[in-house]
Amino acid sequence: MEVILIKDIENLGYANDIVNVKPGYANNYLIPQGYAKAATASAKKVLAENLRQRAHKDAKILADAQALAETISNLTLSLAVKAEEGKLFGTVTANDLAEALAAKGITVDRKQISVDAIKTVGEYEATARLHKEVKATIKFSVVAADAE
Repeated sequence: MEVILIKDIENLGYANDIVNVKPGYANNYLIPQGYAKAATASAKKVLAENLRQRAHKDAKILADAQALAETISNLTLSLAVKAEEGKLFGTVTANDLAEALAAKGITVDRKQISVDAIKTVGEYEATARLHKEVKATIKFSVVAADAE
């Protein structure tokens, strides 16, 4: 069954994409939750017209995302966390990285950042999905905070 996505859905597609899914998934989850609508002929025409009108806006959004990605890629963050003998008390999360970027004046939603579980001191990388065509690599180091 063809549906038009209303919102970005991880591992399925982005908003305004037309995707094929199983009818049960569409009828029982995507459409009732407001994540998609049926891809009828009239809905496809409306979508095409809306995409045509928004093309120049999307180009600016893409350019802004690429500039932000370049800024993030050239930046190295340092996170000071409680640690003992190289092991952390807790875990460094996407929320911690979003706060560190915000401290540098860069606004990135924590949901856009994907990072593995980090439980030791060291150098790491995370990925930020800034746009459906733009991903940035965040380089950061985790250091032990002074316990004095």
